[in-house]
Amino acid sequence: MTRRSITRQYPEVQPDLPPRSRGVIALFEENCTVCMLCARECPDWCIYIDSHKETLPAPEGGRPRVRNVLDRFAIDFALCMYCGICIEACPFDALFWSPEFEYAEYDIAELTHERERLREWMWTVPPPPAHDKGAEPPRELPKDRLSTGGGKAR
Repeated sequence: MTRRSITRQYPEVQPDLPPRSRGVIALFEENCTVCMLCARECPDWCIYIDSHKETLPAPEGGRPRVRNVLDRFAIDFALCMYCGICIEACPFDALFWSPEFEYAEYDIAELTHERERLREWMWTVPPPPAHDKGAEPPRELPKDRLSTGGGKAR
């Protein structure tokens, strides 16, 4: 109470966000197997997933395989309460927190982000925290990043 308050002139001065702050949910589409766990666990039902089944040709002496192909993955951030249950429920590391928070819209319908926009947020996801010395490197880091030590993780 004895100090003067400091006003930061946002948006000219960006705020200092704490590490691992929750902004927007990013989608790493290559890891998504359309298991629907994130949509089922969401308490707000704000995740929309559509898919279709695709039959892969049989290898020699085998039977054909059927896999799900992602058609639509959307999150309605007008409904989302940013609890992170979807990220915790994903067993394949397809969803991540991004620290980006500037995605306000004039129209509430624009707050439904489709998979293309969710994929763009992936570039803002910080790399995983460092392991202890002598521990294995994280699986998420590509081999070329381990040798050069630079660049983004995804």
